[in-house]
Amino acid sequence: MFMTRGAARLAAVLIGVVLVSVPGTAALAAPPEPDWGGADLSVRLDASPRRAQPGQPLLYRVNVRNAGPGDAVLPVLTVRIPAGVEIVNADVAECRPGRVRGEVICASDADVPAGSTGGVTITGVVRPGARGPLTATASITSEVVDGNAANDSARLLTPVAEGADLALRLTDRSRAGRTVTMGATVRNRGPRTVRDALVLFQAGRARFVAARGARCRPYPGYVGCALRSVGSGEQVRLRLSFRVRGRAVRAEAAVYSAHLGDRRPRNNVARLLMR
Repeated sequence: MFMTRGAARLAAVLIGVVLVSVPGTAALAAPPEPDWGGADLSVRLDASPRRAQPGQPLLYRVNVRNAGPGDAVLPVLTVRIPAGVEIVNADVAECRPGRVRGEVICASDADVPAGSTGGVTITGVVRPGARGPLTATASITSEVVDGNAANDSARLLTPVAEGADLALRLTDRSRAGRTVTMGATVRNRGPRTVRDALVLFQAGRARFVAARGARCRPYPGYVGCALRSVGSGEQVRLRLSFRVRGRAVRAEAAVYSAHLGDRRPRNNVARLLMR
């Protein structure tokens, strides 16, 4: 015989009661409800270049992500840059200097939805006397609960290379009519070989004529000279000729490498009065 609908419903209830009451029989549990109030924030910290150079730029990139399931309410990012790096700027308007030296605080004025990402780039210059490793940290907080606090902070160690010690000296000068010739000596005190050394000359309103010992080219306001590779302990000599309009010419020159740092930048610049 077929049961009526009411009888079938009653039988189902009785079977459920029996399953719960019988020892060793598992009861069906209701699935847990998702926590829509939490926000899983994470932060990642990178540096470029990976090996810092004294006197050269160093960029820190901080990436932040909200994995949800809820929105991050008014998150605050705190970045601490090492003392060996001088901060130049941060590319996010909400970022401000913190209470202590080297601290950058980036406070969002709006909630960050689940699945959103963002970041900030902090540009700095490695101090000439900095020694590695340079330690930087970043941490993110919010006004809601984060069930996974392990990825809320990051720490990065950046080694510092020794670089090379380039020194420049302006030497003898001579004059023949309106043409003034001066010499320059570039010495590399090491320890690294410099393969991209550049010397920039400024000679007021004097016009560049010729050069020996380097590939030189005039630009508005200065003359740029690319040197050959300069090994540790080696030196390079070059001579430049200018056509002047007055009796005296004040010359200034500077040498640098675009890729290697210099721990003694004061001897990178030289001046000379050509009469």
